Amino acid sequence: MVSQPSRYALVFIFFTVLIDTIGFGIILPVMPRLLMALTGEPTAHVTLIAGFLLATYALLQFVCGPIMGNLGDRYGRRPVLLISLAAFAFDYLLMGFAPNVTWLFLGRAVAGIAGAVYSPAMAYIADVSAPEKRAQSFGMVGAAFGVGFILGPAIGGLLGSLGPRAPFFAAAGLAAINFLYGCFVLPESLPVERRRKFEWSRANPLGMLVALKRYPAVIAIAGAVVLWQLGHQVYPSTWSFFAKIRFQWSEFEIGASLAFVGILMAFTQGYLTGKIVPRIGEHRAIVLGISSGVLSMLVLAFATQSWLAYAGMAAGLLQGLAYPSMNAIMSKQVPANEQGELQGGVASMMSLTTIIGPLIMTQTLGRFSAPDAPIFFPGAAFILASALAICSLLIVLRVLSPASALPSAGRAG
Repeated sequence: MVSQPSRYALVFIFFTVLIDTIGFGIILPVMPRLLMALTGEPTAHVTLIAGFLLATYALLQFVCGPIMGNLGDRYGRRPVLLISLAAFAFDYLLMGFAPNVTWLFLGRAVAGIAGAVYSPAMAYIADVSAPEKRAQSFGMVGAAFGVGFILGPAIGGLLGSLGPRAPFFAAAGLAAINFLYGCFVLPESLPVERRRKFEWSRANPLGMLVALKRYPAVIAIAGAVVLWQLGHQVYPSTWSFFAKIRFQWSEFEIGASLAFVGILMAFTQGYLTGKIVPRIGEHRAIVLGISSGVLSMLVLAFATQSWLAYAGMAAGLLQGLAYPSMNAIMSKQVPANEQGELQGGVASMMSLTTIIGPLIMTQTLGRFSAPDAPIFFPGAAFILASALAICSLLIVLRVLSPASALPSAGRAG
């Protein structure tokens, strides 16, 4: 059973991820306008630049994610988490003052090196949550993302009226407040006796994969995670641009749509995950979640009116069940003193998807929405995303079949 201090720690992590997600969501509605202002190029062209911006962040996080996770296993979660928060404040400030696109790339690089808050936050949750409660706890982090995407884009859409840079300064302020708050209230979750030596052989993406070879179930589920997250990159990398091209939405309308998605995410991961997963099990929850996501992507691909876009978003209500359940299954296979390495590795793999995903999704959107497009079909990126999600579902059905039962969970030794 989770102790009372652990509950307080989970609440803090919730607000940590919430504030960080608000900061990220704030800038989404104005990113197309800022890039067009800095480059003088049309929407279809700056879509491609946005893809490279996201890929820059992801590439550095891919390399540094295992380092941050292993540093957390060695020195504790608290210092690593606080360093990540401070780096985000600096990143948004740097991007707010950016005189050209090069400075935007520099800001994304800083955030990527720090590894953001995801990896240490997930390891922190694994530290303080009982194994049978981890899916629900991981879902709580998803709820924080959802609430952040309610508030962030809504605030960003409103602040966008003050100029495309105003949301960046607001995001920097939120990240700085979060850092200071953490300095005073965040306890350490990993006792000294459960820490282990830092080794460079583990603290790199290849070393992480070699280490996790001891857990075949983790590698198998990780393959499904990669395909699922790769398809999901269609949302953060293309939505603001897709909405402008397909529906001619303003920054406020884009912010409102992202806020609507945030409401769905918060409801699913903050409430439904805790209700549904214990009843149907993590295996069925993964299948249900991916199926919901595929339906949503296909509706959005062919949506030609605003109401159809919202119908497509609503169709994806249950897709938030998939990743927390996959993460919970993986975490149960790994000992307690390797949770940081696991979550660092997971963050690194997810970063790999955010290197490749934004590039292929923005290239697909840009190609099929350009004036010289062979076929004008902005929904092409969502078709590609649905195909990747279907491949993920097929892997899950094979790996989690009765004939391929997962081994019992590994424990700390």
